Amino acid sequence: RLEEFLKKEVDLKLSTQPDFEERVIDFSEVEQLMNSINTIPAPCAPVISPQAPNAATGTSLRVCWGLFSDDTVECYQLCYKPVSNEGCNGEQAEHTLKVKETYCTITNLLPNTQYEFWVSALNASGISPPSERAVYVTAPSPPTIKTKKIRSCENAALVCWESRDINPVDSYMVEL
Repeated sequence: RLEEFLKKEVDLKLSTQPDFEERVIDFSEVEQLMNSINTIPAPCAPVISPQAPNAATGTSLRVCWGLFSDDTVECYQLCYKPVSNEGCNGEQAEHTLKVKETYCTITNLLPNTQYEFWVSALNASGISPPSERAVYVTAPSPPTIKTKKIRSCENAALVCWESRDINPVDSYMVEL
């Protein structure tokens, strides 16, 4: 019987429901859902530290911050700008640096000038909210001694100097 059956030409046609004949499945929603699932969350906002003693020269500042969570961080984005004394009208240019560590020394700054700093953490999932802003101040320029005005006697000396700084200096230390 099998031999006879195999000799026949069989036109096999499967009947399907009309709903299934040209059905196109849209996976875009599933793909969006899968892409939105991250293995790590975006980091929390870092906490910027106040200016440490001896962290400034006349042209540089060392800025430090911390991340008080177990977030995965690939790098940090440190932003800064000079603090303007002219109110809101004098917008200063913002500078941005990518940093791998939780500290950075910024150079080529102006002496005796206030700078505002803030930092964000980045990983594959995104960027954190920025930290609170902190104000750091560079050290004043050394004063210029007016050598023609120096006077001295056996028990005293008069030394005069002038400051080239725009902002007022709190105090001077004279070493003998």
